[in-house]
Amino acid sequence: MEFRLLGSFEAMDAGRRIPLRLRRQERLLLGILLLNAGRTVSIDRLTDLLWDGEPTPNARHAVHTYIGRLRKLLASYNVEIATQADGYEFKLADHFVDALEFLQLARDAAATTDLAERARHAGAALALWRGPVLADLTSPSLRLRVGATLEESRLTTAETWANIQLAMGHHDRVILEVAGLAEQYPARERLVAAVMTALYRAARQADALHLYDRSRKALAEELDIEPGLELETVYQRILTKDVRLERPAAPIYAVLVGEFWLPWSVGGHPALEFCNTYAGWGGPRSPGAEWLRGYPTLAVWAGHQDLLDDATITDLLGDAQRDPLTAAGVLDEARKLRGWLYSCLTDPGEPHAFASVARYVEEAAQNATFGCRSNGVARWSINRDVGLRAPILAVAQSAGQLLADPRRLTVCACSSPQCGWLFIDETGRRRFCSVATCGDTL
Repeated sequence: MEFRLLGSFEAMDAGRRIPLRLRRQERLLLGILLLNAGRTVSIDRLTDLLWDGEPTPNARHAVHTYIGRLRKLLASYNVEIATQADGYEFKLADHFVDALEFLQLARDAAATTDLAERARHAGAALALWRGPVLADLTSPSLRLRVGATLEESRLTTAETWANIQLAMGHHDRVILEVAGLAEQYPARERLVAAVMTALYRAARQADALHLYDRSRKALAEELDIEPGLELETVYQRILTKDVRLERPAAPIYAVLVGEFWLPWSVGGHPALEFCNTYAGWGGPRSPGAEWLRGYPTLAVWAGHQDLLDDATITDLLGDAQRDPLTAAGVLDEARKLRGWLYSCLTDPGEPHAFASVARYVEEAAQNATFGCRSNGVARWSINRDVGLRAPILAVAQSAGQLLADPRRLTVCACSSPQCGWLFIDETGRRRFCSVATCGDTL
C-alpha cells in the first residue's frame, strides 16, 4: 500500500485511493504509527497524542480497540501492526510512506557534493508535500508535536534547493515552488533571502520588499531580533539595484545552448568533447568541474555535438521529465563511460577501460541505422527505440570511430595541473589545450 501523510491522510492501493471507513482518532492512530514505521510507539505516547495531552480514563482500552479495527480493515492489504512490550509497531515491509521517502531523499540531498544531484534529490523530496503533516487530522499544536522534525527538514531542504536553483539561473522555479513557504515561515531568513532574490530577478521588487517587511516583523515579534547579515544584504542590494543580484555570471569557457551552459569545444572530436565535460581531470576534484549536472544537459550536449538530431533531443527531454529516476541512472552510466573513455585515451595500456568502452561501442553498432541526410551525406544514427540511453550510445559510436582512426595517436591531454582536457594535436608540439581550463574556474 501507499500512505500519504504530507498533507491530508490518504491510503492508496495499485494507484487507487482507498476510502478507509475509520473514525478520526483511528486514522490519526494509523498516521502516528506510519510516521514511526519500523519503531515501537508506546501506548502512553499514543494516548497522549490521540487525546492531545489529556487522555481519558479509558484511553488505553480505546487504543487496543482501535488497533483491532485497523488490523481487521487492513488485513487484506498485507498490513501488519505488531504488538510489542508496551506499544505497537507498524511493519513497513513493501509499503510506501511519503514521509519516510521524503526523509530519505532529504538525506540523499545533504550527503552528495554534486550540486545537480543535490537539486534533484531535494526537488523530489519537496514534491511529496501536499500540505501540513496529517493536515485533516491534527490541530496546529498536535501537528507541531508529531511533525516538527519533518517540517524542519522540509524548510532546510527548500533553502538548499532554492539557492541551487538561483545559482543555475532558475529564479522562476524558486518563485513557483517555495515562495509560499517563505510567506508561511517569514522568520526563515535564508529561505526569505532566496525568494527575495528570485522576485527581484523577476522584476518584482515591490513583492520582494513586502516579503522583507513581513520577515523583519516576524523576527522582532517571535524572536526579538533584527534581520541577520544575509537577509539584510539582499534587502540593501535591492534598494540600490545592485548588479550582484542579477542572474549569476556565466562560467568561463562556456557556451549557452538553450538554458544550459556547456563547455567550449576544444578537443576537435565529439568523443574528446565528451571527456572534456569534466574539467580538472589532472587536479583535485572540484564541484565546479562537472558540466553534466543533469540528464537534460547530457541530451542537449549530444545535440550540440551533432550526435543526435533536434527531434530526438526534444523527445528525450520530455521522457526525462516523465521518468526522472531512469534519466538519473543514465546520467550516472554516462559519467562512468566518460571515465573509462578518458582512461582509454590517456593510458592505452589499460585493458579494463578499453574493454568497457568496447562493450558500449558494440551495443551502439547493434542499435544504429545507416541513412542519408537531405544534403546527400550519409551517416550512422542511433535508433530512437533505445530511449533515454540514446546519448550514451551516440557517444559510444563516436568513440569507436575515434579509436579506429589514426588520429587517435595524436590525442593529447592538457598538461595544466588543474585541467587535463583532451585535444587532437597533429603537429606534436602543443602542450596545452586552447583555453588551459581548470575546474576551479568554472
